[in-house]
Amino acid sequence: MDSPYLFGDFDVAEFCLIAFFLFFAGLVFYLRREDRREGYPLENEVTGQLEPLGGLLFTASPKTFILPHGHGTRTYPNPENRDTRTLAARRSAPMDGAPIEPTGNPMLDGIGPGGYAERPRYPDMTMEGQPKIVPLRVATNFHLSPEDPDPRGMIVVGADGHRAGVISDVWVDRSEVLIRYLEVEVAGSGRKVLLPMTMAVVSGGRNQVIVNAILASQFAEVPALENPDQITLYEEERVMGYYGGGHLYATRDRQEPWL
Repeated sequence: MDSPYLFGDFDVAEFCLIAFFLFFAGLVFYLRREDRREGYPLENEVTGQLEPLGGLLFTASPKTFILPHGHGTRTYPNPENRDTRTLAARRSAPMDGAPIEPTGNPMLDGIGPGGYAERPRYPDMTMEGQPKIVPLRVATNFHLSPEDPDPRGMIVVGADGHRAGVISDVWVDRSEVLIRYLEVEVAGSGRKVLLPMTMAVVSGGRNQVIVNAILASQFAEVPALENPDQITLYEEERVMGYYGGGHLYATRDRQEPWL
């Protein structure tokens, strides 16, 4: 019968156990290096100075990623990959984690729930290289289900119950096959802005689209699109950030404690 010992009293079970621990330790070091790629180096909240990544074992080596559809490359970690925008807010106390108080319009300045990232200024693309999110007037091969209410022509009502405008079109995601935005023609100006579908309630019975995030008058300042028939990744951030900020900053009452 074959002996289970490799040499001396060192057997196969011990070898497998040690090999597993060595592999697991290597995996931990690898993952700790890789998770310090995008988003690093960190910035000190108070001083704004860059913080060290953590030495050889905890620093990812630069890696270059090739983006699809001819959008170039990105290399991370990148010391230049930091937000240099001026924060339109003041810190309530000189300590890490201290709340900030807006000094301008927080819904446009990227404060708190209205925060947004400086994403690329080109649209998200389908596998075929076409803009992914477009209005139905562009995606002519899409249609709304006849079982559901068609929001086009419905009145948009803000959180204050006032009329904000009328839905002029529906923007669909060609890849996910769902509605992403509703296009609103703002009352009194004719300006067209986008309303995220996730922040709208379509009431077919009342012929209304109800929005609790912002007031009717605040639709006039929703970030505009450079191209009326497509939306860039950066513009998506701005639009979503505006409505997200409205949940806290649309009215003064929303900023006060509940208790």
